[in-house]
Amino acid sequence: MKTKFIFAALLACTVFGTNAQNAQDEHNGKTILQVFGNFHSGFGSQRDDRGFELERSYLGYEYSFGKSLSVKGVMDIGASTDDYERIAYIKNAQISYKTGRLTLNGGLISTTQFNMQEKFWGYRYVMKSFQDLYKFGSSADLGLSATYRFADWISADAIIVNGEGYKMEQTDDGLLYGLGATINPFKGLTLRVYGGINEGVEDGEENTVNYAMFAGYRNNLFSIAAEYNILQNAKFKDNHDQYGLSIYGSLKLDKNCEIYARYDDLSSKDDWNEAKDESAVMAGAQFKLGKNVKIAPNIRVIMPKADGSDEKCMGYISCYFGL
Repeated sequence: MKTKFIFAALLACTVFGTNAQNAQDEHNGKTILQVFGNFHSGFGSQRDDRGFELERSYLGYEYSFGKSLSVKGVMDIGASTDDYERIAYIKNAQISYKTGRLTLNGGLISTTQFNMQEKFWGYRYVMKSFQDLYKFGSSADLGLSATYRFADWISADAIIVNGEGYKMEQTDDGLLYGLGATINPFKGLTLRVYGGINEGVEDGEENTVNYAMFAGYRNNLFSIAAEYNILQNAKFKDNHDQYGLSIYGSLKLDKNCEIYARYDDLSSKDDWNEAKDESAVMAGAQFKLGKNVKIAPNIRVIMPKADGSDEKCMGYISCYFGL
């Protein structure tokens, strides 16, 4: 079934066509260009794992027709499963409408499950946020979302999407439903809760349920945050539950330099996923080489929980270029 990709491609063409037809009105348009790359090397028993890597590239365009209506199309170019070739996907092909306190999004949209956590983390080009890294959900999907801001300090959001992400076709009739609420009690502090259900429709499948809780504080000098995530019936299998804690923060040394650190812990109910359960620590620094270029050397230590598994220590120099 090619419906998802046909729809997304048509909407993307509309976005870029709008750009061409309105070139004279440049202040309403925004080019999206992001490139993530790195050089990495293992230490000890991992020393043979090294090389240069082009992790991901985003190319797109966003155009606003005024205060209310805007469109966005983004291509995601990343590695294949075996990393022998690059594969391009349409990640976003969406229409957004804002009126008063209400925002509506439709098409191939960004999901709400961990979008805010990813933005708060702020180093997506260095490492994915927890739920994205450990596949608790997808960052984009085909469907609808709505956000309503009741006051300056509280908002709620709802989403309904296919539930299979932006890289897969819709192969069954199940949908994903999600509800979230974000609270900003005072300047700098953000609290968020989210719950979602991804329907299992085949015989023997259970609904996959996701819960996410987040608290973060940011000011001009530092940021610190923690999130706790629960995934029940992972892969639609009964009692295949996973739990994840992520703590991260950053400290600005000057306008062009900051340091950051993060701790992740992934576990599973009755150790059903013990082979992939792990704790991980990473720390590094970010240097801005102008407005659009960032370099971030960092060290990562991964500690598998399976008996007999060795720790893995890696050094990275992560790079970012964007417009």
